[in-house]
Amino acid sequence: MARVTVEDCLQQVDNQYDLVILAKERTLQLGVGDAPQVPVDNDKRTVLALREIAEKKVSVKELEESTIDRMRDHPDDAVEQEDFDSPDGDSFEDLYQGEVSKSGQAILPSKRSRKIPELKLEQKMKLSKQMTMILMMT
Repeated sequence: MARVTVEDCLQQVDNQYDLVILAKERTLQLGVGDAPQVPVDNDKRTVLALREIAEKKVSVKELEESTIDRMRDHPDDAVEQEDFDSPDGDSFEDLYQGEVSKSGQAILPSKRSRKIPELKLEQKMKLSKQMTMILMMT
């Protein structure tokens, strides 16, 4: 297992804080399937990322751009997610029939006080037939 020191990495990066962020970004890339640019030697992804930075196997500029891109809000993605999360006719007011506290929080009923939904007539008849069949078997 090759040793990597902070001093080796700081020759490629301005300061240790940037090094931590860039190593984290490269570790995430390795975690999602990017191929390591150095021999693995039974090292963890963090060590691989630091070794790649120290040996100039990855571009520091590309890592910076990738980090910045990851931190940016992508409005297109947010709109798609928002549309997915809120289907038509699915609002809190329509679904929740309980009380609301002074602070605006929903007061959920306890399990004991929840009502069992009424069975439809067809369901009651089917259940009655099943019960009759069970009683006849015994």
